[in-house]
Amino acid sequence: MFQLIELFAVLAGATYGVLLARRHRMDFVGVFSVAFIIAFAGGTLRDLFLDRHPLFWIKHDEYAVIVFVLALVTSILPQIPSAVERWLFVPDALGMSLFSVVGAGFAIEAGTSMFIASLLGVVAGTFGGVIGDIVCNQIPSLFRPATPLYATCSFSGCWVFLLLRKFGVEELIAVIAGLSVSVVFRFAAIHWNLCLPAAREEAQNDE
Repeated sequence: MFQLIELFAVLAGATYGVLLARRHRMDFVGVFSVAFIIAFAGGTLRDLFLDRHPLFWIKHDEYAVIVFVLALVTSILPQIPSAVERWLFVPDALGMSLFSVVGAGFAIEAGTSMFIASLLGVVAGTFGGVIGDIVCNQIPSLFRPATPLYATCSFSGCWVFLLLRKFGVEELIAVIAGLSVSVVFRFAAIHWNLCLPAAREEAQNDE
């Protein structure tokens, strides 16, 4: 089940990467590079921390092929409609949530504590976007003042999944619940501009 979730996470992450790269008017090499980084960087860090070898995208080489084809097809398009770009946050939120829960699941299966598993879930879910933003020469959205809750959504979803799993809830239900909490929390944070207090205070000072 985790492998299937991971596949959907790669698709969501790569889609976000493609749209982000096209927004910055990159060519095919740029589009593929950004999509590849966002789809695989967080999971790669997770695997390195857990000493899982080979890395998940090397073991399942079809993931890299999927990202390559997606980047190639979208690079042929003359432009991405602005209506599509406005929904950039959707694949971002889905990829973050999927990678977070599967990351926490792999971590707990490796024998980590629940807290460490939740942290590794956050790393898997958010750091692909962090590195992707850096490649696009912008401050990662995760670290920007007044950014709507992001890592907090990932962390919350991981804990819902881990706690339900610990109390004997069927794993599929625990996964769905964790994903749902993370995605809905992220959408709500964007809609109502929910931020951590320190970030909101800093943003007001900047003004």
